[in-house]
Amino acid sequence: MKYKRDPENPPFDFSRARRVTPEEHAMFHKAVEDKLGIKLPPRGRPPKEDHERHKPVSIRLHPKAIAWAKQEAKRRGVGYQTVINDVLLRHAA
Repeated sequence: MKYKRDPENPPFDFSRARRVTPEEHAMFHKAVEDKLGIKLPPRGRPPKEDHERHKPVSIRLHPKAIAWAKQEAKRRGVGYQTVINDVLLRHAA
């Protein structure tokens, strides 16, 4: 179904909208918390500690090793790089 334009109510022109300042955002956030009587959780993923961060590397692996990791990852419901990392950590300790 194609969208039909309503001449009485044209779409909002976002190019004319201004950005909300951090102070306004904090004020809105507090107003919602006060109105609902609850503490809103912070959004986004929490930052990791330095010792928890992963370092990007490039490594050549045998195709059979990658195929096994992908198969194991599918079975576990995780990413194949997670499987490789788990195996390396288990044998490094």
